[in-house]
Amino acid sequence: MDRLTIIKVGGKVVEEPESLNALLDKFIKISGYKILVHGGGRAATDMATRLGLETQMVEGRRITDAAMLEVVTMVYGGLVNKKIVAGLQARGCNAIGLTGADLDLIRAVKRPVGDIDYGFVGDIDDINSRELRVLINENVVPVLAPLTHDGKGNLLNTNADTIASRIATELCNYFGTYLFYCFEKKGVLLNPEDENSVIFELNVQLFNQYKEEGIISEGMIPKLETGFRAKRNGVKEVLITNVENIATGRGTRLL
Repeated sequence: MDRLTIIKVGGKVVEEPESLNALLDKFIKISGYKILVHGGGRAATDMATRLGLETQMVEGRRITDAAMLEVVTMVYGGLVNKKIVAGLQARGCNAIGLTGADLDLIRAVKRPVGDIDYGFVGDIDDINSRELRVLINENVVPVLAPLTHDGKGNLLNTNADTIASRIATELCNYFGTYLFYCFEKKGVLLNPEDENSVIFELNVQLFNQYKEEGIISEGMIPKLETGFRAKRNGVKEVLITNVENIATGRGTRLL
């Protein structure tokens, strides 16, 4: 079975030219088929601030009203996505930038209002793995922005970690699938102030314990939840790491 590596990248990595270039240099050297899924939350927050919009987050997830949806569509689907695609093309990697609406790749439903109204946030309903496989088998590298659609003409903001996890799971039947979450830290840290306090292996029980103790919090929570879900559903390896260690396999491995 052919190897497929799905890299989800976010944080400062995609927003600062030096770190983005370092990522793309590493990414093109990964053997086998590959997909890149990106975030860009800080860039969206910066743009919202420039436009006079307040950003609200709950456990690492963005509240997305109509105005914020316009911002994330511009930033995720436009600025960040096309910078990455242009960078890959410059390196001889034939990439295509996509949202979930393109090729009907990812359908989602608007999250129901419960204790929190997340606004135009989508929970994934269906992944069109056939279209992704057509691209991959033609040696085209999909670069996916964290936007989905509901099939009724509405775009939805969807967590990039969730998108990467679901795509990895859906493609398990066709490829040996590896999922790497790449950000600015070396892995999940016991102490946020100590860059070397990496937790090298993490299971669900330990994750729940660290979450209760506040060691793991905010945006790392959905990242790990989606990572564990992918591991349970057949993804061969799930690793949380930084750009430098994409090739070495060092970081936090989920069990």
